[in-house]
Amino acid sequence: MCSKLQLIEGITDLLSNVLGKDPATTFVIIDEVHTDNWGLNRENITTRRQREAAKNTER
Repeated sequence: MCSKLQLIEGITDLLSNVLGKDPATTFVIIDEVHTDNWGLNRENITTRRQREAAKNTER
């Protein structure tokens, strides 16, 4: 699993290499959105994951 530090390093490198951004002045903000506040196809992700987990335990 990727750590937050790895994400920050990777995004900084990407912005530096692709856009020529100076890493010393590049801010990376990780904004973790709770799954109740994130939706797909008319339902929140919490509900979707619960449904999928229940489906997998029935097998």
